[in-house]
Amino acid sequence: MTASEKRPELKVVGARADGPAGEARDPDPVLEAAIASRTDHYFRRTKAIVERFGDIQVRYAIFMRRPVMFAPRLAVEWIEQVARERSVEFGVELCCGEGEWVGAGDPLIYLTGSLVHLVDLETLYLQKLGAACVAAHNAYSMCCDMPKAGFLAMDARHCTGPDMAELMAYAASVGSEAAKRDRGAVGFVGNATDATAHFFGRESGLGTMPHALIGYAGSTLRAAEMFREVFPDDPLTVLVDYFGREITDALTVCRRFPDLASRGQLSIRLDTHGSRYVEGLDPSLSYAVLERHVPKATRQYRSQAELRYLIGTGVSAAAIYHLRERLDAEGFQQVKIVASSGFGPEKCRIMGSVGAPIDVVGTGSYLPERWSETYATADVIEYGGKSRVKVGREFLLGHG
Repeated sequence: MTASEKRPELKVVGARADGPAGEARDPDPVLEAAIASRTDHYFRRTKAIVERFGDIQVRYAIFMRRPVMFAPRLAVEWIEQVARERSVEFGVELCCGEGEWVGAGDPLIYLTGSLVHLVDLETLYLQKLGAACVAAHNAYSMCCDMPKAGFLAMDARHCTGPDMAELMAYAASVGSEAAKRDRGAVGFVGNATDATAHFFGRESGLGTMPHALIGYAGSTLRAAEMFREVFPDDPLTVLVDYFGREITDALTVCRRFPDLASRGQLSIRLDTHGSRYVEGLDPSLSYAVLERHVPKATRQYRSQAELRYLIGTGVSAAAIYHLRERLDAEGFQQVKIVASSGFGPEKCRIMGSVGAPIDVVGTGSYLPERWSETYATADVIEYGGKSRVKVGREFLLGHG
């Protein structure tokens, strides 16, 4: 059932925010100041005009121009907060459930209420909706393409601040849950910060060491030893690309911690950047690695981008198979591989298509790549119960 076929679920939010005497209290001045300073100015002027000439009940249709996965919770929670503070009621009709696919142009939400109280909210609730829906769609496709791999959301450093970081973590959790439901995927197992860990059912973020620790320690092995001394009870994930000796340093660490390796508590993280090949590989050797494991991988039409993900520099499918071969040959079959560096939807699709033996993917690349795709739009489609919408948006009227 598509969004256009599903009957919207009406939720009335806000009601009265009564004070001790049973009278509606004044709205929170901090919230109102934030809305006034952050909303588009023409909405504020419209609010003033409608207050002067008479309020009216309106109905908005909120939609996007590309297919997305519905991730409305943070936007709706904010709308609910404003309704409570203003002592008004809004009707919020969700056209589909959280984590459901929505087609381009299909309404996501119908929002009903006083024009005076809704007109100045549009800027802010759209900010909380569009990007989250696109990021959830990206996270979903990545998890579905690599259903056996766990994902770690490492996007916080790429976000513009805590508000965006919250939106993106929430979006990843929505896409992940949908992939678990539809494909039995492992999905996102956590994220990098404590502030948003609750979206993944955790109390704190996950992660072991950045490149800065390797540089501080002076060697990959010493960094691993330092980490183990300070955090003796935690599983250990070691970065191995700092010195360009991915295979050598990975095996050195495994030999130093054989008990962790045999118990599956040791992971090797490959984060080689795209300016060079992983230790022991070049173009011809990369082809040879894939020929041993997935001989058909390069015997079909491939774009240049696809070939780069398969046999190119950086963290390619060949690099993952190469590391897995060397670990297994040394008896370290239980050691896990964590892959990062540019793992967005397209790279995950290619990695999944060749069964790259990745246990965990570290990604911030589920964030929307083309920001213009995240633009959500809200149009008023009814004034005082009468249908009216600008020319070209009549398609919205057919969904009521």
